[in-house]
Amino acid sequence: MAADHTEPEVPEDAVGRRVSCGGERATVRYVGPVPPTAGVWVGVEWDDPDRGKHDGSHEGVQYFTCRHPKGGSFVRPGKVTFGVDYLTAVRQVYEIEVEKVLSEEISFANRKMQWPCIKERSLESLPSVLLSRCEVNGPGDDGEIRKTTPNVKWLDLSGTLLMCWEHVAAITRQLDSLEGLQLSHNRLCLTSDPAALCQAFCSLKVLVLNSCDLTWPQILECAPMWPQLEDLCVEENNISELQRPDGVLQSVKSLSLSRNAVVQDSVLSLSGLPRLEQLNLSNVGLSVIHFDDAAPGSQTSMFPSLKKLNLDDNSISEWSVVDELAKLPSLVQFSCRGNRLVSSDGNPKTANQILIAKLGQLVLLNGSQIHRDDRKGAELDYIKMFGEEWLKAGGRSQPSTHFTYQHPRYQTLIDKYGAPEEGELKKPEPFALKNQLLKITFVCPDAADRKPVEKKLPASMTVQKVKGLLYRLLKVPAAELKLSYTSLKMVGTEFELDSDLKTLQFYSIEDGDQVLVRWS
Repeated sequence: MAADHTEPEVPEDAVGRRVSCGGERATVRYVGPVPPTAGVWVGVEWDDPDRGKHDGSHEGVQYFTCRHPKGGSFVRPGKVTFGVDYLTAVRQVYEIEVEKVLSEEISFANRKMQWPCIKERSLESLPSVLLSRCEVNGPGDDGEIRKTTPNVKWLDLSGTLLMCWEHVAAITRQLDSLEGLQLSHNRLCLTSDPAALCQAFCSLKVLVLNSCDLTWPQILECAPMWPQLEDLCVEENNISELQRPDGVLQSVKSLSLSRNAVVQDSVLSLSGLPRLEQLNLSNVGLSVIHFDDAAPGSQTSMFPSLKKLNLDDNSISEWSVVDELAKLPSLVQFSCRGNRLVSSDGNPKTANQILIAKLGQLVLLNGSQIHRDDRKGAELDYIKMFGEEWLKAGGRSQPSTHFTYQHPRYQTLIDKYGAPEEGELKKPEPFALKNQLLKITFVCPDAADRKPVEKKLPASMTVQKVKGLLYRLLKVPAAELKLSYTSLKMVGTEFELDSDLKTLQFYSIEDGDQVLVRWS
């Protein structure tokens, strides 16, 4: 630490304030001398602890404390910026760039919006103010915001220097039309009386608080401020155990908790949100869920309004979790990519068919629409897939409780399509498959001079070995080959063979299919 005798003065109320230093955000924890060096130092706790060097101590003296053992630094006053008020930031951004800004499409809380046609290109006419990463530290002169940007509906204040909810409220209470507020990447001190600030957020419907280091109890503590909130996004916070939101957030229709290490037993607490229609629990470490109030095949009273559920990138490997989700009375959209749900044949398409068959009301799976024929095919295949098991479990007379528990919809599907005949059942043939030969036609769509080649190949052959064969036939290096296939069952649809180590059987390639060969 080197002395600098020309440092600017530090504000008297500096401790606790938010600052910017080298583009990084931090909170001031100490201002004063740090012997044996001369002059004033500013002790900061960084938002990103990797930016720091120590825990607020120097040569055995503790000047301030940090939550992280290396989250602190001492910096000279000239290195830190305390920011500007809201209107100064607005003028810095919009009076310079108003032509550019008014022509852009913006994205706010995953909603795309186009700027309306504005005849008078003035601050008064702005419907949205986007000040992400701007150094806003407060509202400025009282009442000036209402005069200058009165028509703002969408406000982005993510990554600013605002230090507390009172300062946010001092801005928003002057924006009577405000519906959407983005406050991600801030560190806001909680208010002692949240209900006293609810007038400042009385029209707010969308709130984004990603990466704000908040716990769920803190969010519930703040919730009385947002009486009309419909869409709450609190991704990548410090949320673990979820408590029931009694008396708050009762108007919320959409909630995203993605990328939080959620205690999975507490997820059912969210059923205290009676209007919840969309729930994002992607990447939260979920592996099980159970609705104790409903038997297999019946409906739970929890989450009565839930239509859309995202469980991508979790640790779900048991099909019983899907059977539990089938108890949700309103679920029509479901996403579960990046989990470990696999079928006995290891084919992802088969796993998707099982999902469709188990979730009878689903219209959208992993972002793709389920057409009537898709559903019929999946349900008929499901009947055949587990038909032998059904027969062994008692079949037409009375299937065993164990079978019914594992396949709650099976009887419903039999009522719909009829019981499977023994000749139709899909029996596993692991040894026969190894020796099964598939007649495959190789076509080069981008090379008209090359005639189609027909080969008989074992179903157990890997894509890598197929490329080796094609190298000998076409004299094109295997690394340059890109393969896909079309099936007689689904004319017009191409399926990419995207893994060299997977077999033809894995991709469900059948006798008579075409493999399309392209190269760069």
